[in-house]
Amino acid sequence: MPFSVVRFNLVDPRATPESLSERYRAALAMAAYADEHGVDTVQTEEHHGVENNWLPSPFAFAGAVFGATRRIAVTVSAIIGPLHDPLRLAEDIAVLDLLSGGRLVTVAGIGYRPEEYEERGVDWGRRGKLQDLLLETLLTAWTGEPFTYQGRTVRVTPRPFTRPHPMLLVGGSSRAAARRAARLGLPFFPSAHLPELEAYYRERCAEYGTEGWTMMPAEETPLLHLSEDPDRTWAEHGEHFLHEARTYASWQSKDIRSAVRSAATTVAELRAEGVYRIVTPEECLALGLESLVLHPLCGGMPVEEGWRSLRLFCDEVLPRLA
Repeated sequence: MPFSVVRFNLVDPRATPESLSERYRAALAMAAYADEHGVDTVQTEEHHGVENNWLPSPFAFAGAVFGATRRIAVTVSAIIGPLHDPLRLAEDIAVLDLLSGGRLVTVAGIGYRPEEYEERGVDWGRRGKLQDLLLETLLTAWTGEPFTYQGRTVRVTPRPFTRPHPMLLVGGSSRAAARRAARLGLPFFPSAHLPELEAYYRERCAEYGTEGWTMMPAEETPLLHLSEDPDRTWAEHGEHFLHEARTYASWQSKDIRSAVRSAATTVAELRAEGVYRIVTPEECLALGLESLVLHPLCGGMPVEEGWRSLRLFCDEVLPRLA
């Protein structure tokens, strides 16, 4: 059975505080609905200072999802590691791990927007060293024992629920990210289907004497929206998918490799490209994908349209996959 994901980044370029509050509360209700219907994970992410209101606080959102659900995981993919205080992040993840009974999955990347670093007063040139410090600190802090951090003795309590530590993966599309994951014995999460990078990671694990595994996107991992009439939905709501695609494209240099990279400049080009797909339940079942990633509130999608997509996915697709 394919792995099922419902993704939320809460983007809305035309939001008011009132409409954005409605969108956030709808996302929690959708997460609860997904939980009841057997979806595997809610996926969320982190970006800062974006004009379209991209979610900046994924762990706060994750905590709210855990409070509204019983079994579904939350995958934060990804945090921008060097922007976080290591000790505070260790505490926050430990609390969420305890609160959820081990349902939190954190992917730590270094990001690709220098303006986010500048905004936070973090040196872009030191991002690799800061990521090393973050990951090493998290792994040590979660033992619950005192340790030396920047010349002083510290201790992080409480200890997390998950042993030996909460699920933590290293994200990225570079050899440096793969080496970092291998050196620390952490799983690797490439940002795209990159088998050559997976092979490099395994070679480094052997070199360091560590064990690890890769959670890599399939060669084809489109972002999905369910509709009984895809032509109508593209015509009425295609602008929302194009908004997100163009936002991503404006951030990603030619060196960035991403499963959701799009070169489209119009809705028609986006539809033909296939990174974002609007499909009927029958078409969704026929895709034969390893993972199904539903994006019901993409790019400021009206909440009622998001609900239509989610209900079709949960009521018409998932039961037939099982």
